[in-house]
Amino acid sequence: MIAPPQPLKINYSRTALKHYTWRHLSQHTNFARHPTPSAHRWSHPPSSAVVADDDVSSLASKPLHTLSLADLVKHGSPPLSAPALFSSANFTLSLLPIRLAHRIQALRNLPFIVVSNPNISKIYNNYLHSLSTLLPYKSRTISNLEDEIQFTEVLADLVETHAHTIPTLARGFLECRKYINPEEVTRFLDEHLRARIGTRLIAEQHIDLHNSSQSHQDPNGKDLGSGQSSYIGVIDTALQPATIINSCGNFVSEICELKYGVRPTWIIDGEPATTFAYIPVHLEYIITELLKNAFRATVESGKCHEPIIITIAAEPETTRMGLNPLDKDQKLDRVVPREFDLEENPPIKPFDDPAPGVTIRIRDRGGGISPEVLPNIWSYSFTTFADADELPGQTHGSGNMDALNAISSVGGSSIAGLGYGLPLGRAYAEYFGGGIAVQSLYGWGCDVYLRLKGLGRPKS
Repeated sequence: MIAPPQPLKINYSRTALKHYTWRHLSQHTNFARHPTPSAHRWSHPPSSAVVADDDVSSLASKPLHTLSLADLVKHGSPPLSAPALFSSANFTLSLLPIRLAHRIQALRNLPFIVVSNPNISKIYNNYLHSLSTLLPYKSRTISNLEDEIQFTEVLADLVETHAHTIPTLARGFLECRKYINPEEVTRFLDEHLRARIGTRLIAEQHIDLHNSSQSHQDPNGKDLGSGQSSYIGVIDTALQPATIINSCGNFVSEICELKYGVRPTWIIDGEPATTFAYIPVHLEYIITELLKNAFRATVESGKCHEPIIITIAAEPETTRMGLNPLDKDQKLDRVVPREFDLEENPPIKPFDDPAPGVTIRIRDRGGGISPEVLPNIWSYSFTTFADADELPGQTHGSGNMDALNAISSVGGSSIAGLGYGLPLGRAYAEYFGGGIAVQSLYGWGCDVYLRLKGLGRPKS
């Protein structure tokens, strides 16, 4: 008599069992019909990157450094000496792994069914991948050009990897809208965007300082020469808002002409010659989104003959001894690291005094924003754009289109910006102490106030 076969016993390790369980559930469970309770505080989508949970937890437990514009310029004006370049690399390395770990932890804290979405899981994997490329540098100091060059290549990969993070997240949240409320989406995207601004800036600043310094390019150490530039990495110390406004106005007016057949006009008044130190890419994004709203409202209200008035006002500079109360929290770092050669990298002078601010007002005759719409303009889950050509605030036909659709849409030529342009623009403005305020005179038009804090004007 043959004994019946005994069941096969397999001793799974805890890690192997977790991955087996994930694959089994992925193949045999319909997540849409059986959502995992949001009480699960962590989620582990499948990932090819190898990062230990202990590393993520340890880094995520560390506080985030509050980034300031002064942090970005404290290493000196390019071209940097080799010691200054190494100091910039090590400063970057001290910040990025902690920031990435915080974002990984935030993604794990989403409901499991949400983080299981392919788009959100992709972002999760991107963060794990980027952290895994930085961890090998965690236990060492960058002190030679070879390591600095390799580290800069890692940063370039990080920037490229996360280039489309926000649209991809928006697609994911759009697909998971049944399982997460709009307030939570707005909170997460707002927090994620603000964290991403700092992470991207830190990486891009060192990449730009690397590219504009000659120490890594000439093995003989010769001075290859460089023209005078107002840029310190990604910061333009002599940025003229009027130039950015005209450039963005031309771009948006072309989009407007393609969609509506007309080109609104604009007038810059106030102090158009004002310059200050700021990040041009941020200002370009903010101004483009604000002009999209103003141009669209102007055209759709039939007021194309009314120019949009853009006023630039520079706040008065404070004296060296008298701090502006608004500036009390912005302490500029004036300490020059010991390893810097003061002859090769003198301390940056424009930032000795508290920074003056610049306020830009954009005034249009586009009919204003209805009282029903006004409370929702800062939400990522709301926009007044509809498929039919309607005035802002109208809900005929298909009604309001969700802002997540606008963010996740592929083309960048749409004139529809209401709903996501304002919250994204506000996040950029507020990151360094500025802000956006909207005053609507319903039936007449809107005034939008953009306040920016810079680092002051360059001194000779």
